[in-house]
Amino acid sequence: MASKAPQATTATRGNGRGKERLRFENVTKRYPPRSGGSGHVLAVEGVDFAIADGEVVSLIGPSGCGKSTLLHMASGLDGVSEGRVFVDGEPVTGPNPHVAFMLQKDLLLPWRTIRENVEFGQEIRHIGAASRRERSLALLAKYHLADFAENYPHELSGGMRQRAALARTMALGPDVLLLDEPFSALDAQTKMVLQNDLARTLREDRKTALLITHDLVEAVALSDRVLVMSRRPGRIIREMIIDLPCADNPLGRQHHPHTGDFVRELMGLLDIGHVELATA
Repeated sequence: MASKAPQATTATRGNGRGKERLRFENVTKRYPPRSGGSGHVLAVEGVDFAIADGEVVSLIGPSGCGKSTLLHMASGLDGVSEGRVFVDGEPVTGPNPHVAFMLQKDLLLPWRTIRENVEFGQEIRHIGAASRRERSLALLAKYHLADFAENYPHELSGGMRQRAALARTMALGPDVLLLDEPFSALDAQTKMVLQNDLARTLREDRKTALLITHDLVEAVALSDRVLVMSRRPGRIIREMIIDLPCADNPLGRQHHPHTGDFVRELMGLLDIGHVELATA
């Protein structure tokens, strides 16, 4: 069946696929006044959406609109000013062992080998040495790093380090992944390889993910839905359902005849080319 043309809506209550994994309920976040300033900074306001089990959702919007703030609140690293965030129906009051956070910087510990870096989170949880070694080696093989398990981060390329960071993220078997522009610092070829690695992992293991990206093609290629945010204070202004096949093959999706339609629609929603957006 041919995919439908892009459809932008304002409904952000999940896609009806089943159990909710992550939910923002009328969330607002204010920060204290900046140094020398007056009045609180309103980062996001009235954000309300849900993500279902196994769903991949991208957040896009102008720089400074509060995308990373939402991820920090979902991870429990930052609290809300108003509203609530839920993971598996439970209010988020602090870091959750079922939620993993991956950043654009790999943050590997330079004094530990790649295998030891992948094992780090398991070690903190007091998982036995034999079990964590088995798990880490299996993940490194999955991400094409088996031959570099005993190397140190400085001996690997940027793409290989980010692959190791992905293995470390997956080592504890999180149900929800929060991804803050994980591939933005990579060259185009490496980025495509890692997008495919991530997509395959998310779909094979039925993981739920919330992805921040400024790359509109990446958002379309990886996602079931794309949520568009306004300028600060950030609000969800549109939802776009990405009705394309082959969710586990982002490279194939990029060549789908409707992908350009989705990207053009998103560009219009973001008002790409407007001077205020370009300087935000």
